[in-house]
Amino acid sequence: MESDALFTLGEPAGAPAGAGGADGFTDARADSPLPVRMRPAGIDELVGQEHLLAPGAPLRQLVEGAAPMSVILWGPPGSGKTTIAHLVARATDRRFVAMSALTAGVKDVRAVIETARRQRRSGGPPTVLFIDEVHRFSKTQQDSLLAAVEDRTVTLLAATTENPYFSVISPLLSRCVLLTLQALDDDDVRGLLRRAVADERGLGGALVLAEEAEDHLVRLAGGDVRKALTALEAAAATATALGAGRIDLAVAEQAVDVAAVRYDRDGDAHYDVTSAFIKSMRGSDVDAALHWLARMLVAGEDARFIARRLVIFASEDVGMADPTALTVATAAAHAVEYVGLPEAQLNLAQAVIHLATAPKSNSATAAIGAAVADVRAGRGGPVPRGLRDAHYSGARGLGHGAGYRYPHDDHRGVVTQQYAPDDLVGTDYYQPSGHGAERAVATRLPLLRRIVRGLPAPATRAEAGAPAAVNGARVGGGEQASGASEGGSDAAEGGQ
Repeated sequence: MESDALFTLGEPAGAPAGAGGADGFTDARADSPLPVRMRPAGIDELVGQEHLLAPGAPLRQLVEGAAPMSVILWGPPGSGKTTIAHLVARATDRRFVAMSALTAGVKDVRAVIETARRQRRSGGPPTVLFIDEVHRFSKTQQDSLLAAVEDRTVTLLAATTENPYFSVISPLLSRCVLLTLQALDDDDVRGLLRRAVADERGLGGALVLAEEAEDHLVRLAGGDVRKALTALEAAAATATALGAGRIDLAVAEQAVDVAAVRYDRDGDAHYDVTSAFIKSMRGSDVDAALHWLARMLVAGEDARFIARRLVIFASEDVGMADPTALTVATAAAHAVEYVGLPEAQLNLAQAVIHLATAPKSNSATAAIGAAVADVRAGRGGPVPRGLRDAHYSGARGLGHGAGYRYPHDDHRGVVTQQYAPDDLVGTDYYQPSGHGAERAVATRLPLLRRIVRGLPAPATRAEAGAPAAVNGARVGGGEQASGASEGGSDAAEGGQ
């Protein structure tokens, strides 16, 4: 006897094909939620995922029952994973069993496999096992599937919102085809909203959805069609209760209790808010930066776009004043991909706080800009012979590598040597600031340039600036510099 943690769908054992309900799960009723009522009746009604729906593609084969391959569906909420499972459940004469990893255990999995094995031996229909939220299965629970998937006792259809390379064990992943579903774009969500308003399974044309309200629901969904349809159903109920025949923006806001943020992801407001966000961090106003971050998140801005801006900002506006800023921003970008919203807003907020309160320096921006300008102006001659690649046969005969001095052979770790092209010798692109950790670099850099370029030592201590060290070694009789610890103190105080 199978546990309550799972349910068998399709024809009962021994029943002829087609004896079960029309739907592979439970048939939608008049009082079913709108997202359930609006599930596609066939694969051609499926919206989005065009990259997986081409003729002969694994997803189409799975839905049409053309191949008994096991599949893992990976995608964000509302991208169609459960809908695809419904379509598979309705295909051909397969027995369909569904379970949730939230409630099922190893005992439940083994019960399904044993039943499938008995039916297979007696000539019964093949079994498709659908596991929702498979990433919540422990390693032991996933291990219990391996043999049955390997010999096709069951065809596994698993769904997950988590990266399966982290959440699914490698042996199971190697036995399945991984299909990656993308969040629906705004046009897809808009089309499904309009279908739900007009279709008899939905609102049946009983209400009109105003354009502003439609825009609000699309923004609110953020690519999650289930969220969009749930919000539409709530708005329709509110309009009906008010005796209105139209869902306007006020009704939509009242129904879902989220104000429509004036923010067009493709219009002026998008660029204005993004600009305010960047300038607030650059100006070290952490509170304003957090406001603009929240504004973008609530409006449904793509979190990956925000993360990319943070990574750019870390080098463009913080740079060498706090080299850890790039690490923090990059980690936040990875968290967006690995964790996803809404939890990833915590990672984004941490990165914004770090970047806004960090000491600022645009020296990296200015340096690469000046270098690129020279290259575009045609400056920069041949590579000096000593720096040319000397590893291939015949290179030495061409003089490649001749005279090259290996810096590690010098106790200071730096030697006099020409690295720049002839017409750029002595050009200073990088001009360090005195902010944060870059203060130590500003102290050390003049000494590095003097040694590399073979320049004489400055005549006076005042001309030399503060004492410095090169790669940790004292050079020119100066005292050991305070280095990163001094910069770190400045960074901690937020001084610039």
